[in-house]
Amino acid sequence: MKEKKRVYEALVDGAMDGLVGDALYEFVRNRCPKASSKKIVRASLLALSDPHLKDRNILDVIYALAIKHRLDDTSIDDEHDEEAEEQKKPSETVIKE
Repeated sequence: MKEKKRVYEALVDGAMDGLVGDALYEFVRNRCPKASSKKIVRASLLALSDPHLKDRNILDVIYALAIKHRLDDTSIDDEHDEEAEEQKKPSETVIKE
């Protein structure tokens, strides 16, 4: 959740600075280098559901970014990378004897 919040904040900050489209996407990727396209789309949906964010222009920019990258071919590659990364993480379950 911490990662999604950082991506969310970068997304909103970039949109408030007037960035749109690919410039906004690159801004988020520069601030959060580990953020995949999938995570950026999820953070976009979080921003769209935030009741405190009421500026229509910012919401439109974030919505357009989410739609573009949701349908983008690179998001499929990102999903595979995320799945591989999750499988590398050690299991948190402890075996009790």
